[in-house]
Amino acid sequence: MAAPDSMSWRVFKNPATLFIGGIAAVLLEFADPRVRDGVWRHSNFRTDPVGRLRRTGLAAMVTVYGPKSVAERMIARVNAMHANVRGVTDAGVRYDASDPTLLDWVQATASFGFLEAYSAYAAPLTDTEKDRFYAESGPAATLYGATGAPRSLAAQRALFATRAAALEPSSIIDEFIEIMRHAPALPTELRLSQRVFVRAAIDILSPEARSALGLEGRGLRPLEDILVKRIARRADRLCLRSSPPAQACVRMGLPVDYLFRAR
Repeated sequence: MAAPDSMSWRVFKNPATLFIGGIAAVLLEFADPRVRDGVWRHSNFRTDPVGRLRRTGLAAMVTVYGPKSVAERMIARVNAMHANVRGVTDAGVRYDASDPTLLDWVQATASFGFLEAYSAYAAPLTDTEKDRFYAESGPAATLYGATGAPRSLAAQRALFATRAAALEPSSIIDEFIEIMRHAPALPTELRLSQRVFVRAAIDILSPEARSALGLEGRGLRPLEDILVKRIARRADRLCLRSSPPAQACVRMGLPVDYLFRAR
């Protein structure tokens, strides 16, 4: 749904930072008990984490790189599934996956995770570029029902500030981290780096968020940031012709390596 020269096309092409950013996003999502319960109780994440990750990744690829008509049909199916997800948390708080407030939080945390992971490890982005990324997410966010999701970096920071006091730790967050450390979610050649990627995800959270979630001291160890940056920067130039970003370039009449050329 985005244009080839968009920040979205640039950010979402990097598989290493997508993995890191996706973990960071889920950590923040799970800090809200309503989102946490909605995912943990109404999905097969615990029994099939890799399958769930692949389906989520495919949805992101279709949303960013797919034709608008295809993306709209896919989003409609996701919304139909969300319509059946509702319940009550252990604390007695009702939740509904179609609640715009929850959808706004999920959209905001996803955008934050993908954007900040790319900026931290693949290529530093300016505030202006981050503003563009948030603005570009607006049409898709609206289709998902996240009508109040941030459309600028300032709006993202404001939303996070208002939600900071409500973030809470959970044993489910620890279980999620363990799953992501061990599940065969990455290609074999990157499997040894997976635990480091999980720590890289924790590292891009704010100190306040890490403290609220009980994740202090679980970020990157000394010199590990060099490894993560090396892998992420190499991934930013790796053009796989069968990948959605490369295929989208061909569909738009652009060179297959259009997104992967040095800037």
